[in-house]
Amino acid sequence: MKKPITRNLVPAGTGALALLLGACVSVSEVHPPAVTAAPPPAIYDVRAYGAVGDGKTIDTAAINKAIDAANAAGGGTVLLTAGTYASYSIHLKSNITLYLDQGATILAADPPAEGQPGGYDAPEPNPGNDRYEDFGHSHWQNSLIWGDGIQNIAILGPGRIFGRGLSRGFGRKDVLPGEPRPPRPAFVRPAGPQPDPGYPNPRDSLAAGIGNKAIALKNCRNVILRDFTIYHGGHFGILATGTDNFTIDNLKIDTNRDGMDIDCCQEVRISNCTVNSPGDDGICLKSSYGLGSARPCKNITITGCQVSGFVEGTFLDGTRKVGPRGGGTGRIKFGTEGNGGFINIAISNCVFDSCLGLALETVDGGLLEDIAVNNLTMRDIVDTPIFLRLGARLRGPEATTKVGALRRVTISNVVAHNVDSRQGILIAGIPGYAIEDLSLSHIKIDYKGGGTAAQADRAVSEDEKAYPEPGRFGILPTYGLFARHVRGLSVDHLELSYAGSDQRPAVILDDVAAADIDNLQAQHDPAAAAVVLKNVTGFVIRNSAGLPDARRDQPVANEKL
Repeated sequence: MKKPITRNLVPAGTGALALLLGACVSVSEVHPPAVTAAPPPAIYDVRAYGAVGDGKTIDTAAINKAIDAANAAGGGTVLLTAGTYASYSIHLKSNITLYLDQGATILAADPPAEGQPGGYDAPEPNPGNDRYEDFGHSHWQNSLIWGDGIQNIAILGPGRIFGRGLSRGFGRKDVLPGEPRPPRPAFVRPAGPQPDPGYPNPRDSLAAGIGNKAIALKNCRNVILRDFTIYHGGHFGILATGTDNFTIDNLKIDTNRDGMDIDCCQEVRISNCTVNSPGDDGICLKSSYGLGSARPCKNITITGCQVSGFVEGTFLDGTRKVGPRGGGTGRIKFGTEGNGGFINIAISNCVFDSCLGLALETVDGGLLEDIAVNNLTMRDIVDTPIFLRLGARLRGPEATTKVGALRRVTISNVVAHNVDSRQGILIAGIPGYAIEDLSLSHIKIDYKGGGTAAQADRAVSEDEKAYPEPGRFGILPTYGLFARHVRGLSVDHLELSYAGSDQRPAVILDDVAAADIDNLQAQHDPAAAAVVLKNVTGFVIRNSAGLPDARRDQPVANEKL
């Protein structure tokens, strides 16, 4: 009788991948099993296709050959073992897993010198659709790793993507922290008012050969991104547009602009990710016009994530250095692009540190509705901790882009410490278009303080057509909560306080209908009111420390409580 033969179907040196997939299978030539087990997934090691992994040799062709071979065979895992694989554009294809083993790094190579051929794939033409978006949002192929119209794909493993040679949208590449920046031509703004350059803005574009995204996905389906790290990811660490049934789990991103932009995507699960992005947004949902239609972000969960604004690179090295502002951008945000809107989304159990707070915005005509936010904790917030904005920027086809709606939003169980006092919770609709059915409950925020009596009398511009950034509203006349153009506001167990002196009121309601406040605890200067009502209809307050229960059924033009 012949001895059973064991065939090892996974190449040696695959490390954790072997454990993940099962390192071998035994086949007996004499006593075959009654039921033949399915073969393990095929492994395509990029080194077998010519990759060197020394950080100097450009391994683009070898990586793409391995992907092509796996795709041609019907699918498989493309393996990068320990090493540094310098590369330009990597082309994902359907039924592929790109696995970055422990110690493996995909390095974005420096672009060729200006005027020289090669480098990253050229940005694909997007005529018409790029009239309403910046260059970064309307092109995908000029990226380190990209896929368009593919399905059943994954990028997995504990390895790293290092966008060393990527541009953040200005110049051929962006330098690392501490490196000297190359001189840029001086830009002298002409005197007097200037016309809007429109889109595509020539100052916003990049030439062929320059890459500006670590990962870009367009019109893809059934996608998993899990366990890897992105460092210095360019304009976007991840840009996914029109990508459905999408799982993003346990990523670590430490980058120089947006961590991840989830644009016009549906059925998305983002969990257990940490994103440090001092210069721009951390986890950002968008619904742009880049695909040529208004498609919503819909059916999305964001849970167990952390966002921060430490100096780039200091999250990954553990030093967590704070920049000159005391923190960076690094927030969770819906918008600014919002043609398609944001529908049926839940955010829970997330941490904000040394960054901006939560921002829910729709200014380009889309609906923002049916949103539940629960269990957030924030520290050292450098701007408003909670920002809701319905605006009328209306960047989109003029004939069809009208003011949208922001409604049915609940935000509960939020704790924020050491928040900048220039702006508290900021809720801003526009005249004739109110934010509707908003609930704020069990929220505790302590601010730095410092507001003056003069600031308490300051008028706040509507600024309805502008870019929707809270800083554009300036220092608010209240330190805690400013709500304007709202219909249906429920506030339950809101606690507001400050460390230094502050002479502004705690709460201002302006053009608000049907406001119900229960259990408000609001520190305020003896010379300042706790609550100011302006043009308010239908108001109730009860169970609030230091304030009598009150009800106002008739319109109130101006009253201080």
